[in-house]
Amino acid sequence: MDTFLPPLTPLLSDWMHEALADRAHLGELFERHGSPLNLHHLGPFGDNYRAYAGVLDAHALNHLVLFARKANKCQAFVQEAARLGFGVDTASYRELKQSLDLGVDPARLVLTAAIKERRLVELAVAHDVPIMLDNTDECALVERVAREQGKEARVGLRISGFTVDGERLYSRFGVPVEEAVSFVADRLPAEWPSLQFAGFHFHLNGYSRRERGAALLATIGCADALRDRGIETAFIDIGGGLLVRYLAEQAEWERFMVELRRAQRGEREPITFGNDGLGLLLIDGEVRGEPQVYPYYNESARADFLAEVLNYRAPGGETVAAMLRERGIEFRMEPGRSLLDQTGMTVARVAFRKRDSRGDLLVGLEMNRTQLFSSSADFLLDPVMIYHEHVAEPGRDRLEGYFVGAYCLEQDVILKRKMRFEQMPQIGDWVAFPNSAGYMMHFYESEAHLFELATNLVAAPGSTRFVPDEAYRPEVAGAQEIGDS
Repeated sequence: MDTFLPPLTPLLSDWMHEALADRAHLGELFERHGSPLNLHHLGPFGDNYRAYAGVLDAHALNHLVLFARKANKCQAFVQEAARLGFGVDTASYRELKQSLDLGVDPARLVLTAAIKERRLVELAVAHDVPIMLDNTDECALVERVAREQGKEARVGLRISGFTVDGERLYSRFGVPVEEAVSFVADRLPAEWPSLQFAGFHFHLNGYSRRERGAALLATIGCADALRDRGIETAFIDIGGGLLVRYLAEQAEWERFMVELRRAQRGEREPITFGNDGLGLLLIDGEVRGEPQVYPYYNESARADFLAEVLNYRAPGGETVAAMLRERGIEFRMEPGRSLLDQTGMTVARVAFRKRDSRGDLLVGLEMNRTQLFSSSADFLLDPVMIYHEHVAEPGRDRLEGYFVGAYCLEQDVILKRKMRFEQMPQIGDWVAFPNSAGYMMHFYESEAHLFELATNLVAAPGSTRFVPDEAYRPEVAGAQEIGDS
């Protein structure tokens, strides 16, 4: 039976190669901070922002890019956003408080939290941070807080329920788009007079450029209707969800999907732990559904993705970018994953090797599944193995197995995909999971078993030395050494 394991070769930045090649520095970091290490580099973060700003400037749009802080906990990214002059999208009290404490201009902050408790609203209103409203209960809370502080609160309205190609897009967030104009023009001044409308906000699930373009067009229509009633829309914010290209080759991605389906049909050996279909199901001999994974290869990603959204055309032929420019409406967006593209890498130590009850090789790592986990059913990039010494073994062409973690759970399998090893990993060898900064490191990370969270280390643009995130200071980054605090 076919035993071929399709590779998924990741794109790797130069800093990743350099960091993994500097074994002395990496070894000292492990000694100081344990395993796993979350390595971050700020160089690509600025590059990604500049690429977005270049597209927006080319369209002569007033714009504000806001880093979606929920995608990564490192405060160094907040400091770098402030240094480069763009903004931060905050979704909790601590995210907002920390951004303010780090000196981010409140005019370049936004509050989009799904749950807005009183102390969070009080903080936002006190600092004039725009609040994106989702429902009438939030409106009432912000109104009460604004009155107590004797202020007007600057707010935006989140809207949803856009119709694209005859289908209404579902979202649990926002008010229906068809109610947006009356909500702003009638209900806000009548029921919540302390709320000052500034703009619209939406956030679409999935990654369709066409849906974002259509939603942007519909939102411009709302702004036009409000203008007819004497109300100006200062900005429209399209949220995030701009695609990233993780993989070097499209053909590898396509081959993996073919082999995954073949494995589900029993036409070849499994390529995932327990022959997990990653969302595919075998029903009556047919493979059904779609893999519940991020699309790791995308030809149109990041700045190209944004350009396609802005070039979406209205029925009359005008692009949404031109319509925004003509109306003087500021374009806003909240990328997280795509601003973090190529900025991070998770590195762990090998703890043990064993065979499970099926005879599969398990390589235990000093980490757990929550430290490399998102809503995607698996992280589909080849890790980089760092072997400390050559070990000659017979039959190594069939040396295959799985990475498992430290939690006392059968499902603590760090990668569901089967790996092929050049040699038997030795205790103390290192495994690097590239491009993990966006949502993978922190979004679901837990402290079960009272394990400590992974240490976050940061290198400044142009630097190859990593320091703890809490010790990072942009003005002295070049002078810092390992472990400075």
